[in-house]
Amino acid sequence: MGEARERLLDPVQRISEILFGLIMAVTVVGSLSIAAAGREEVREALVAALGCNLAWGLVDAVMHLMGTVTERSRNRALAKRVMSADADAARRLIAQALPEHVAVLAGPDELEGMRRRLLALPGPGPLLGRDDYLAAAGIFLLVVVSTFPVVVPFLLTKDAALAMRFSRAIAVGMLFLAGFALGRYAGHAHPLRTGIVMAALGAVLVLVVMALGG
Repeated sequence: MGEARERLLDPVQRISEILFGLIMAVTVVGSLSIAAAGREEVREALVAALGCNLAWGLVDAVMHLMGTVTERSRNRALAKRVMSADADAARRLIAQALPEHVAVLAGPDELEGMRRRLLALPGPGPLLGRDDYLAAAGIFLLVVVSTFPVVVPFLLTKDAALAMRFSRAIAVGMLFLAGFALGRYAGHAHPLRTGIVMAALGAVLVLVVMALGG
């Protein structure tokens, strides 16, 4: 628990939240008609992109807290069952709760050690703590902040077509960097390839969302 709480969001979560926010922002800004876009239309698109990511960030943060409460409630219910069961039944319960790739490596000694450590744990605390709320705030900020690189070009030039080209280039660059980071975290031998695939996949996802009216 202590090690897990040292990092509020693991790299995959952080990059995923940035990608969610980025794709949402690109989708909204991409719906802008460059041929007919005036300053008012551009302003409305930027406000819509920011508002969309504010709403999405809030929803995502709340869902993170709900998921945390659900998972911890499930774990507490399992702990009560283990504590009230005899040793053999308790070990079976623990084995069933483990991920499949972990369960195949856990022998009787490991399961017994888990059971004893579980019995020695102090009583449960609150379902949500300070770090959980900080993690939710981090999710919200990541989704919202990912909007700004996409909209900055529209704030620096009055040429909507030029701003759109820069905005798309920035989005593709961010998608590449996100894929590269994921590739390195996963230990891929060629993270550059992961970055290229992520950039291409992100571009396809944006086109699909726009085609569906997103």
